[in-house]
Amino acid sequence: MKTRELIELARSREAAVGQVASLMAEARGSAHALDGSVEVTVDALGALKRLWLAPSLVSADPSRVSALVLEAVRVAMAEAEQDCYNRVGLLLGEEAGLLVEALSGRAAPARSSDDDPGMTVEEFQRLRGERLGERRFPAPAPVSVESTVDSAAAEEWEGFDPASLRSDR
Repeated sequence: MKTRELIELARSREAAVGQVASLMAEARGSAHALDGSVEVTVDALGALKRLWLAPSLVSADPSRVSALVLEAVRVAMAEAEQDCYNRVGLLLGEEAGLLVEALSGRAAPARSSDDDPGMTVEEFQRLRGERLGERRFPAPAPVSVESTVDSAAAEEWEGFDPASLRSDR
């Protein structure tokens, strides 16, 4: 890279870093209680932007209400933090997000060790099969090697090493 290109790159990065504060102000996260009785929205700095409580909570135990609100705020904060990482990543690149993670000592919520990884492909297929209740396509019948290939050819293939193939083809 030439010196002028490096200077231009540094100036564009400096301008982008100047936009980070406004990106953080725009980042939001929302969450709700599982029973739908609490909904919250927070910004990336933790300010509560919206709080909605169901009328049924008027007669509820105050400690239960506060626990519901705090849990919803915790989830919304993680979402707002991830939204902030996403916005900064789009502006400055993934490396900047990784740098922020390294400096803060905390992983982005999407890379957090306690984040729910979702379901595996196998689990999805199993649940889908249970939901459909039937197999749309019958399982193929197992085919034995001996029935299609004579034993001499089968022995030849058993000794085959794929590493012997050339990788330049």
